[in-house]
Amino acid sequence: MEPWRYSPEGISIALRVTPRGGRDGIDGIETLADGRPVVKIRVRALAEGGEANRAVMAILAKALGVRKIDVRIRAGATSRLKQVAVGGDPVKLGNALRALTAAEPD
Repeated sequence: MEPWRYSPEGISIALRVTPRGGRDGIDGIETLADGRPVVKIRVRALAEGGEANRAVMAILAKALGVRKIDVRIRAGATSRLKQVAVGGDPVKLGNALRALTAAEPD
């Protein structure tokens, strides 16, 4: 099971974010205790004033080849667990996520 869902407008991704993670990057897929899969992302930014959220959106935009404006947080703005919507071709976005998360499996 993949931690993203497809829609005609793009893709929705379940994330687990680690602020002050020492580096910016996507660390693969993790399964939570309740069985839900999430994409693990770590950012150097602090979880204050929305800095970590901005860093997450920038990392995803760059990694998926979309504009920053095409990435938005749908839920979990103040939580480590987030739902992020990315606009664009859902098939291309899904393929890019699959490649990014397969590089470092859980």
